[in-house]
Amino acid sequence: MSGELVLSLKHVFSGYTDGGGLLGKKERQEVLQDVTFDVFHGEILGLVGESGTGKSTLARTILGMVRPERGEVVHYTKRPQMVFQDPYSALNPFYSVEWNLEEPLRACGKYDRAERKRLVREMLARVELTEDYLAAKPAELSGGQCQRVSIGAALIQQPKFLIADEPVSALDVTIQAQLLDMLRTLRRELDLSYLFISHDLNVVYQLCDRVLVMKRGRIIEQGTVDEIFHCPKEEYTKQLLAAAE
Repeated sequence: MSGELVLSLKHVFSGYTDGGGLLGKKERQEVLQDVTFDVFHGEILGLVGESGTGKSTLARTILGMVRPERGEVVHYTKRPQMVFQDPYSALNPFYSVEWNLEEPLRACGKYDRAERKRLVREMLARVELTEDYLAAKPAELSGGQCQRVSIGAALIQQPKFLIADEPVSALDVTIQAQLLDMLRTLRRELDLSYLFISHDLNVVYQLCDRVLVMKRGRIIEQGTVDEIFHCPKEEYTKQLLAAAE
């Protein structure tokens, strides 16, 4: 990990508008409250907190899907890509693995057919699947295999920053361990940085370099994995750790 920045959030307030107010009047629901943190080149930054605390809204704000009310989101690389908890919903179920991996390359329009085919096969190998899977459709894959394809599709345009939102939570422990090892390898080989969102503190401890703790839309504590897990300052962090034991 270097001191070079990949992403910087400065006093970000963000949320969404719904139509559930009185007489159908649209109301603004503010979720993120004065969120400030940095992601550094080469690091895996964990984000933990209870469900409903704003983790997914934060990811959507970083990706530009939600516009901040106030504050600043500064990218120092091209826009990050996203890996979701449910890989089946992230892939087009009507098309093959090859099509799903190739589609981002077709969309950007920079590669001819031969180059796209080469890049697809190269990425398939990086996510540790053989070419036997190229013709398979997502429904024919296991959860772990499907998540590998989803990760490959996110990485095939060569981003340097990846947001992973609960990417292993739906998988059994053995498959989780294999995917975590793969994410470490990809970080090293492709020079990646990650924001890794998870409610599973054990997974965060295994994978991450630093950790953000979020409560009700605020980052209440941040530090290295050792600082957060062994010397937490906030009572909320201590409660999360106790619940994970």
